[in-house]
Amino acid sequence: MSESEPASSAPRKWYEDGLPFACTQCGHCCRIEGYVWMSTEEIARVAEHLGLDVDTFGERYLMRVGKRWSLKEKPNFDCVFWDEGCTIYPVRPTQCRTFPFWPENLRKVDQWLEVVEECPGSGSGRVYSYEEIELLRLGIGETGGAPPSAGGPTEAGEAE
Repeated sequence: MSESEPASSAPRKWYEDGLPFACTQCGHCCRIEGYVWMSTEEIARVAEHLGLDVDTFGERYLMRVGKRWSLKEKPNFDCVFWDEGCTIYPVRPTQCRTFPFWPENLRKVDQWLEVVEECPGSGSGRVYSYEEIELLRLGIGETGGAPPSAGGPTEAGEAE
């Protein structure tokens, strides 16, 4: 009989019991200096949403950073699409859809606790399962719900 363990018993991460998060739509994550990376598919989707061709969208809203594209920022570092709410919420980039479950925020519990200090929705709300977090970490899925103006839940934690 082999002493080896089955693959399913591989060690899991520190967040194996899940992590709570409920987007408060405060916009803090939209109003800090940093890059919001855009894939070519995301660029096309947002351009279409805005009724623009890709070239016009790029000229107005993108900046080249090395070989990648990022959304421009306003002079105060707000995202170019922040206006007391996300003006492209239904088609927001993957980076926005998966916050706060980014790889750099999940490496160690201390990094997660830094996010909790900065983001009022982190550390409270519904608990995302380990499996959900792993998908979000890979850029699959999304957190949050519809913004209040779009007819979604009006209070944090309201059942969907």
